[in-house]
Amino acid sequence: MRIAFLGTGRMGTELALHLLAEHELTVWNRTAERTARLAEAGASVAGSAAGAVEGAELVITSLFGPAAVRETVIQPALIPAGVPWVDTTTVSPADADEFAAAVPSYVGVPVIGTLGPARKGTLGVYVGTPDEALRAQVLELVAPWADPARLRGVDSGRKAAVGKLMANLALAISAQGLREALALGEATGTSPAETLEMLDSTGLAFIAGMKGAFVRGERGTEGGDFTANAIAKDARLMIDTVGDAERPGADLPALRGALASLEAEIAADHGEHDFSTILLPGAERTGE
Repeated sequence: MRIAFLGTGRMGTELALHLLAEHELTVWNRTAERTARLAEAGASVAGSAAGAVEGAELVITSLFGPAAVRETVIQPALIPAGVPWVDTTTVSPADADEFAAAVPSYVGVPVIGTLGPARKGTLGVYVGTPDEALRAQVLELVAPWADPARLRGVDSGRKAAVGKLMANLALAISAQGLREALALGEATGTSPAETLEMLDSTGLAFIAGMKGAFVRGERGTEGGDFTANAIAKDARLMIDTVGDAERPGADLPALRGALASLEAEIAADHGEHDFSTILLPGAERTGE
């Protein structure tokens, strides 16, 4: 299949690499240098999004957020009539509804996981569209990205967006919980390594295992798996979604706490660090 792949950042590149063995890819990125790895692997590089889409049988987007989707796809009416559009961008349910209304061939395909699972092809992946035949086609297409047990077809892009946001809500709140457990440990003379061990049989065991290497100083946060900027952007989507529901008392206070920690790191110029930067003091962020 001739596929246009728009958005070759860290995650987009890993997703596109899995498709090169079976498909003919033309890639585009706003920052052209970020297409280099895919070009070396055999993809063609287009100078514009419109150029990438020309002649494509299917379009995949992996952009930073809904604003980038509007600018790149919706406003220029980029997707040709009848061409499936597979959007892996993290968006809100309202965004997914908007995009599906604008482009009937829209399929919401958010991925759950970081760069390690992306490289291994063990991500969680939602495939959301009411078109059963299109859903089946896209499920087959993206199977190389996914742990088979975590590849799920759902009946709308909206539902796929909800699934992705819930996954990242759990991740953000768990990270904030780990931050506070480490603070409690420090206040009681418990080392970070001991704190991680004590969390083994608790609800924080998953995040402690995921981010333990950063806490122990085995990895630096620069060039990490999932940036503070990215998860903060997703947290804002969740908070806005609940706020738009117009339900008295609706709020996400635990997520707001996590977002405050992330925004403090972003303000300190650590937005492009792995979001585990919220767990670490000073030089430990870079592994120095």
